[in-house]
Amino acid sequence: MDIAKIRADFPILADTVNGKPLIYLDNAATSQKPQVVIDALRHYYEHSNANIHRGAHYLAAKATGEYEATREIIRAFLNARKECEIIFTRGVTEGINLVANAWGRKNLQAGDEIILSTMEHHSNIVPWQLIAQERGAKIKVIPITDSGELLMDEFTKLLSPRTKFVSIVHASNALGTINPVQEIIRQAHEVGAKVLVDGAQSAVHLPIDVQALDCDFFAFSGHKVYAPTGIGALYGKEEILNSMPPYHGGGEMIKDVSFDGSTYNDLPHKFEAGTPNIADVIAFKNAFDYLNTLDRKAIAEHENFLMRYATEALREIEGLRLIGTAKEKMSVVSFVIEGAHHGDVGTLLDMQGIAVRTGHHCAQPLMKRLGISGTVRASFALYNTQEEIDALVKGVQKARKMLL
Repeated sequence: MDIAKIRADFPILADTVNGKPLIYLDNAATSQKPQVVIDALRHYYEHSNANIHRGAHYLAAKATGEYEATREIIRAFLNARKECEIIFTRGVTEGINLVANAWGRKNLQAGDEIILSTMEHHSNIVPWQLIAQERGAKIKVIPITDSGELLMDEFTKLLSPRTKFVSIVHASNALGTINPVQEIIRQAHEVGAKVLVDGAQSAVHLPIDVQALDCDFFAFSGHKVYAPTGIGALYGKEEILNSMPPYHGGGEMIKDVSFDGSTYNDLPHKFEAGTPNIADVIAFKNAFDYLNTLDRKAIAEHENFLMRYATEALREIEGLRLIGTAKEKMSVVSFVIEGAHHGDVGTLLDMQGIAVRTGHHCAQPLMKRLGISGTVRASFALYNTQEEIDALVKGVQKARKMLL
């Protein structure tokens, strides 16, 4: 991989912060955008701006074609069977809320059980709490080891005929742990439960094949795969999506409306009410087009090298404790420094131009389980370098000396 060439594709990486070259290590929160994605947004508004699907003029047809081309590229990216199994959302959060409300409201009954894990992001906890409270269902939680791995024997014990749904993160945003989702799906299906996989972190780092996984739903966000914010996709098996009522009501999701009642549109439009985020959906495709020009295997090897290199280098710092040491990990390194607040460490790193994330990472139950209030998290992408990891290590050493 020519990292210098790749970095040149991302204009923000040439910026400075506090007089220092920007070192962006907050990719688990959001990735930076290549120029081709930025250009796609501008091109739409300059040359294609029109509402989609309903217009009888050139611009409407042009915008519709560009919009629907993104659905096909996502279908291929996930290896879904059909385009109609791809629903555009604002991101993983909306995708999970859609399933919790549309599937859950129809199928959950009092006494039914939903299984989550200790390491879930709040967006994969709160929607299920809301629907469980409404329907009288119960939430069960898979415990984890101190290193941040699921206790799979305990998961098996949680399964029963009462289990109706399992919603599980593929890769932890706070720990980097990669969960054995294929085995979780297999066991859940044996008791008749449906499974949603939260792919917010995994989609950009791991190959995804929803047919091989046999998951019922898979959600991911565009802004973590070098696409714009406010856009994402939900995969669902066609037969399950067809059985679900709409999540939002409005234009485009109907076939016929009268004051006596309405009939709903076919998939995927049944779940896409109103004027969508057209420009960002179109630019979503450009992000995949960009990634498809690169060697995804080489990217994965590079990101894994950065994660391993950072892990070993940070481990040598006195008083630093790594949080999340699972055997199967993606490119996230979280840590705490004894006697120093994670927020103070992040502020001092920012003064050196190094962007990291600090806090509970929207995973407060996980932090409580680990007995901490939060961590410093560095997360890596295809454009990061070994030299940036060296700067991070020096920055952490400097911050530690200043704080202790």
